[in-house]
Amino acid sequence: MRRLAWGLSLLAVLSGCAPVTRVILLPDAQGRATSVQVQGASSAQVLAQPYAVAAVERNGAVQLATTTEAEVQAQHGGMLALQPPPAQRFVLQFEPGSSTLTADSQSQLEGILAQALARPGGEIVVVGHTDRTGSPQANDALSLQRARAVRELLIARGFQPELIEAVGRGEREPVVPTEPNVDEPRNRRAEIIVR
Repeated sequence: MRRLAWGLSLLAVLSGCAPVTRVILLPDAQGRATSVQVQGASSAQVLAQPYAVAAVERNGAVQLATTTEAEVQAQHGGMLALQPPPAQRFVLQFEPGSSTLTADSQSQLEGILAQALARPGGEIVVVGHTDRTGSPQANDALSLQRARAVRELLIARGFQPELIEAVGRGEREPVVPTEPNVDEPRNRRAEIIVR
């Protein structure tokens, strides 16, 4: 009985040493640099490298450490396996000043649809964009028309309407930055994000 009490006391002491929160920064699926700030009651630390670890202690201090991919898989592999696959991204181009896809982009629709249907969940966000010809107000409207046109094409091919969102960004997010009134075909696009 005495041994059991000693074991429970040791367990209570050890559990008191365990961090309140532990954060592990995982690598970005697209290889982009990421970071996160972990705030405790008495300090904060920034994790900026994959597999960096921050442990928030009961006293509010944040302690830094590192781990490895193998250790993360061994400890959290089951949870990581539950993550959805990373989003797929596609880009379609448009004829100047219209919401009509180029012939090359029209030919890509079937493949995009097949990949979207194969994904569990299979939600789509269509983001329309314009070049910088025309006024910003006109470009806002045109970008939304482009996104809605692609949405309708995907629905016409059998994709569920409630799983597709269409949004316009106008000329705000160019692939190729230009001066006003420059006709840049790569900026006349719709980005399709399948998640």
